[in-house]
Amino acid sequence: MSWTLYSTEKIKMNPIALLLLAFSMSTDAFSVAISKGASLKNPRFTEALRMGLIFGSIEAVTPIIGWLIGRSATTFIDASFIEAWDHWVAFVILAGLGLHMLYAGLKPSDEEQEAPTQHSFFKLALTAFGTSIDAMAIGVSLAFIEVNIFLAAGLIGLATAVMVTLGVMLGRALGSLIGHKAEAFGGVMLVVIGAWILISHL
Repeated sequence: MSWTLYSTEKIKMNPIALLLLAFSMSTDAFSVAISKGASLKNPRFTEALRMGLIFGSIEAVTPIIGWLIGRSATTFIDASFIEAWDHWVAFVILAGLGLHMLYAGLKPSDEEQEAPTQHSFFKLALTAFGTSIDAMAIGVSLAFIEVNIFLAAGLIGLATAVMVTLGVMLGRALGSLIGHKAEAFGGVMLVVIGAWILISHL
């Protein structure tokens, strides 16, 4: 394993390319964060930061998992397996969560339910995993570039944490505009993001 930023023998990845990679990996999470923030009742910055840390942590772990799979690909698993199925897994998770939110947001009820002040850790973690499948596939690719995976994963996690925190606060402003249908809007957003990930890989 190389502890330098990039290998001098294989494909080189400079710091700028690594930063661009990190922020490109955070775009899906940023979009989801907007929908999550919109479905909350005036989320505070502390809640936005909590969500950012959850998403960022998971987004940092998944490329390391992919890297480990890539390093052992020739022995245990074909490295193309994740790339062949990652978009389907992401689509199923995000679409499932989105449909659930859409149903909850449109379901008629005798009493108007007040928007929650925070999302459960389990739902956030599951959503974060759905948006981080691509990062796992990237981790597989990085195994063949010899880039420092811990630096790359750390940058991806940091970029995601920042973008999700900003996305939640942006979603807060959006939620105040669309009112009690914010959860339904968030559900539609998740389905659209899942479909976009699927279509962009087909």
